[in-house]
Amino acid sequence: MTSEEYKAILAIAISNEVESYEFYKGVSEIVVDAYIKKMFCEFASEELGHKKLLEGFLARDIKDMHFDESVDYKVSETVDRPTLSLKMKPADALALAMKNEEDAMNMYAAFATASSDQSQKKMFHDLSIMEKGHKTRIEEYYVNVAFPEVW
Repeated sequence: MTSEEYKAILAIAISNEVESYEFYKGVSEIVVDAYIKKMFCEFASEELGHKKLLEGFLARDIKDMHFDESVDYKVSETVDRPTLSLKMKPADALALAMKNEEDAMNMYAAFATASSDQSQKKMFHDLSIMEKGHKTRIEEYYVNVAFPEVW
């Protein structure tokens, strides 16, 4: 992967993180449920952190990153992507968030596979793991909101 390709991929990833931030922030501002509001505020903050992290990579050489692998419940893969709406139900907002994190996880995994440079491969793999962790957290919330009978 050339330096320009690497920068272009990071620019796309940064744009995706901004889009996720705006979505989570927007939902947190309109949702009534305090628990969901807090969760989406946390997700928005985390997406800003990812943006800053990626911008740091874009500005300098690749540094080592380490993330713990998390369980993938694969709930997201069983849910259709809801249409974004200001009137969406909490379960639909969580489903959309899950699908966005799934997309990010898959995008970074594909970048890792396509990269011929081992340090880039590791960085993208670690980013994929990080997004999988977010997806897992949202899946846990989703199951509790979409299927309250599990309580």
